[in-house]
Amino acid sequence: MIEVANLTKRYGDFSAISDLSFRVQAGEILGLVGPNGAGKTSTLRCLAGIIPPSLGKIGIAGIDLLSNPVAAKMNLAFFADEPRLFDYLTVRQHLAFIARLYKVDDADARSHKLLKDMDLLEKADALPGELSRGMKQKVALACGFLHAPRAMFFDEPLTGLDPFAIRHTKDLIVGFARQGVAIILSSHLLHLLEEVCTHVLVVDRGRCIAHGTLPEIRQQHGEASLEAIFMQLVSSEARARNGT
Repeated sequence: MIEVANLTKRYGDFSAISDLSFRVQAGEILGLVGPNGAGKTSTLRCLAGIIPPSLGKIGIAGIDLLSNPVAAKMNLAFFADEPRLFDYLTVRQHLAFIARLYKVDDADARSHKLLKDMDLLEKADALPGELSRGMKQKVALACGFLHAPRAMFFDEPLTGLDPFAIRHTKDLIVGFARQGVAIILSSHLLHLLEEVCTHVLVVDRGRCIAHGTLPEIRQQHGEASLEAIFMQLVSSEARARNGT
């Protein structure tokens, strides 16, 4: 469902991503893990077609993103860490606008269900300036879910949400995977990834340093928790770079 081959992104002489290859099948949730500056957001932005890769291939639902970007983007949703909304559109109008862009059937029914599921009905006619950050995040999530994408990319999706919304968002992510959506979830909240992810990809300086299912990663590195594995891997990479 999501296919990445030899993905490389350079900014001048600096490589943010180096020869990254992986797949996420329908129903799988891949946790993208790495320290600050590891290339996680650049990877997601390339996969969403926001920035072009320097090299490599990206497939979304069997469609080549680089040669057929519009068709590929019709099958994906990207949720950035900072919700970006239109200042002069209400919550309801945001959903109507997205429905028109993606030619969504039964847009009114889908929008109402999402407003209800995201606890936004009382704010449906509010402008973004009247919303808390957590509410804005919920609006962004609702807009992304509306066209039923087959691939979803989340960059720190729980930032600013209250505990109830965090639990509900986690349930939604798992629910979409059960419906056959391929999902990539980038977060520093390693306990979140352990709860919801089927696979993990650990990157450092744009390179893959570990990839597999959670049981495979635990077996390979002899640690019980993802946090302990992450610390071990990143520390080993740092020692290797420093020649110690």
